[in-house]
Amino acid sequence: MNLDETDTRLLAALQKNAHLTAQELGEQLHLSASQAGRRRQRLEADGYIQGYTARLDPVKLGLNVQGFVQVHLDTHGPQNSATFGRLLATRPEIVSAWTMTGDADYLLRVYCEDLPSLNRLIHEVLLPHPAVSRVHSQIVMDQLKRDGPLPT
Repeated sequence: MNLDETDTRLLAALQKNAHLTAQELGEQLHLSASQAGRRRQRLEADGYIQGYTARLDPVKLGLNVQGFVQVHLDTHGPQNSATFGRLLATRPEIVSAWTMTGDADYLLRVYCEDLPSLNRLIHEVLLPHPAVSRVHSQIVMDQLKRDGPLPT
């Protein structure tokens, strides 16, 4: 499906505020509420909109340390990747993970209560995995730009 200008404007509006009603979307897009609602439903059904979530404040939740952890594997292969992936899925403090080109094999984004919690994650969870050879962590001092909407 090709997106037209109205679709891209609808997606941009929903990225700014996912709570917009069909009426409010219609007003912004110069459509009727039913047209705006049908477009949103079509974009959901076609997978452009994958879901709706609330953006929480990590500090208010006691998650005072945000970090990025590069993971280097000693041994590669489908079995090690699968077991490491299962490990990542069990850890709520690892909020996202990517496989990477370059020096590191994985890049993890983590939120922890404090530095001892980050230390435990690294030394008691990640490093004991049999495929992991080393990790390199970077602690976020300040986030200058929040995770933003995707360009449309």
